[in-house]
Amino acid sequence: MSAVPVLETRGLGIRFGGLKAVDDVSLSVPEGLTLGVIGPNGAGKSTFINLVTGHLKPTSGSVLVDGKDVTGAKPWVIAQSRVARTFQIVKPFRGMTVRENVAVGVLYGPDGTGRMSTALKQADEILGEVGIADLGDRPPGELSVADARRLEFAKALALKPRLLLLDEVMAGLRPGEIEPSLQLIRDLKARGMTIIVVEHVMKAILAVSDQVLVLNAGQRLMLGPPREVLSDPQVIEAYLGHKYATRQAQQSEAAAAAEAAEAAEAAAGEAATASAPALSSAGGSQPDPNPTAGAVDEEVAPDA
Repeated sequence: MSAVPVLETRGLGIRFGGLKAVDDVSLSVPEGLTLGVIGPNGAGKSTFINLVTGHLKPTSGSVLVDGKDVTGAKPWVIAQSRVARTFQIVKPFRGMTVRENVAVGVLYGPDGTGRMSTALKQADEILGEVGIADLGDRPPGELSVADARRLEFAKALALKPRLLLLDEVMAGLRPGEIEPSLQLIRDLKARGMTIIVVEHVMKAILAVSDQVLVLNAGQRLMLGPPREVLSDPQVIEAYLGHKYATRQAQQSEAAAAAEAAEAAEAAAGEAATASAPALSSAGGSQPDPNPTAGAVDEEVAPDA
């Protein structure tokens, strides 16, 4: 693993008139890390991605990829450094098939083949990886929301990136459609890819992130391990809200209570098993295998 971070920003910022959309954001993302980025609407999350990938030019600070200063470089120049991204609003080439959309990245990416036949073959492999291998001949306009998101994923992977920035790839997905995306991120992470995930879906952030960055009003509010960040009072106040905190606390208490109940039941079962031979030889009756059952029923009955 390289000692040089895959991505480093130093005092990064951009101003639109009097508005500081991103303000003095510094961070270092080592190789293989998955960084979740969260924050309220308008916090500067997508603007941050645009600054890193060259779609916006910073008014202050710098962006380094593998130690190379790429501040203000054009998007296609930064892409040659093996940086790829998805867009919050999907942007396929409407006049091409799904397969051809992916083949463009293979043809003109850092490892461009120059041969369409080779590019199309690799495109099919990538489509299989993201789960839409059977949709290669379709126009992008016929795709469902979930499949259009997968196409965005595939187009980014066609560049064979070292750094992948995902801008709300799970937005608009049903709960059952989120898990395949999470598994794909896990698979990429297992290969050592460095990933930045902008998401509002907390399940996704908790499932894949090693660290979480919180942006608020364009500024870095907090950076740290996911559960530590999501339980921080400042983060709750600025973004998650007290209802989220209360719900998480209730879920934690319920899980702890269930774990304690299981432990008590297991201990009671062991005690009953240990005492059974002695009672039997004395001609006594067998003990109740769950001696605490009556007490538990009595305790929960008023709430039932």
